[in-house]
Amino acid sequence: MSKDLFFLMREEEIQTSNFLPTKKEIQLSSQKFIKEILNAGEIDKFELLAQAKKMGEALEVINAELLKVLPQENCESFGLKGTFRSGGDTINFIEDEVYATIKKDLDARTEQLKLAQKQDTFDAYGNQVPKVSTTPRKSSLAISF
Repeated sequence: MSKDLFFLMREEEIQTSNFLPTKKEIQLSSQKFIKEILNAGEIDKFELLAQAKKMGEALEVINAELLKVLPQENCESFGLKGTFRSGGDTINFIEDEVYATIKKDLDARTEQLKLAQKQDTFDAYGNQVPKVSTTPRKSSLAISF
């Protein structure tokens, strides 16, 4: 079996009645494809991941470049639907003195609460800053190249 992911993907047939498969068909055939490859055990999983990540990066660049040349309007073709959304405006809250003061105080309190996780600490009014609970974040494996 070839060790090149691109050629493996070309060899895999997508079961569809349409020239361009639907999103669901792509998802199902991709799941089937990777399960078969992994079950065969002939390819190093990290090598396969490296190839997939690099191909994904290439496709992201291609997608971004194509989006730059498409007209900024609604469109629908080849099973895709594009909806144009105007960017709108963002309010610059920080220009308001009251907001800026409250934000500064909130940021300072955030830092105090972080410090209180490690040691006893007191705020500007002499009150002990409580050690608040924490919520665990999902662990993950970050891959970069």
